[in-house]
Amino acid sequence: MLCPYCNHTETKVVDKRDNESVSRRRRECLKCGKRFTTYERIELNLSVIKKDGTKEKFDRKKLYSGVSKCLEKRKFDTEEIDSVTNKIESRIYRLAKDKGIETKRIGQIVMSELKKVDKIAYLRFAAVYKEFETLNDFENELKELNSNGK
Repeated sequence: MLCPYCNHTETKVVDKRDNESVSRRRRECLKCGKRFTTYERIELNLSVIKKDGTKEKFDRKKLYSGVSKCLEKRKFDTEEIDSVTNKIESRIYRLAKDKGIETKRIGQIVMSELKKVDKIAYLRFAAVYKEFETLNDFENELKELNSNGK
């Protein structure tokens, strides 16, 4: 591992944290003494099947971007957004078949996780995913959210 500050090749791991799909390592350069964080995640060759039947490679950055937009201006920092994204990504990989996973299923997984962590973020995502067109669509979703998720 190269130090990003001085390009020295020797570092030591001073802290390591693992969760479902990511290993986070806090490293210290043995030359300059500066610390930095690295992440190691599993990357599988997963296809996403879009509504029109076309396939594209799963892109974690797209997932992270969508989740972070829903959680924007909420009480979440980047580590918490990353954690939510990791949980979603893990579920996607567990449920995916060899042929891939449909965008519809990904949307359901995202909604499920957002509902657990932040109801406003859930509503933001639902408005796009379920293609709300009127205020009644919002009201109906809000009623269902209030009756199911207190």
